[in-house]
Amino acid sequence: MSLPSCPKCNSEYVYEDGNLLVCPECSYEFSAEDLIEQEEVVKDANGNVLVDGDTVTVIKDLKIKGTSNAVKVGTKVKNIRLCEGDHNIDCKIPDHGAMKLKSEFVKKV
Repeated sequence: MSLPSCPKCNSEYVYEDGNLLVCPECSYEFSAEDLIEQEEVVKDANGNVLVDGDTVTVIKDLKIKGTSNAVKVGTKVKNIRLCEGDHNIDCKIPDHGAMKLKSEFVKKV
């Protein structure tokens, strides 16, 4: 079983000490349950927790890869779905279609 990286410094040298996981580089101690709880929570740019079905607003012009178009500031996106990965919001943006967004570029309405 491979152990997760340290959530504080991203060190890969984490080891088990009883029921805790310890990072030898930054001395951070955490449990596997804490790590699971942190991964499930997706927050917007203001720190509000997002859930499936929320409506969000884009807070920054976002260029669309492969085109000359962009999603403009203030674009309202309804009925988001949370997913795993770097781009953790799956949605349909009006006039642009299906797209994935990073939660750090939206705010909850």
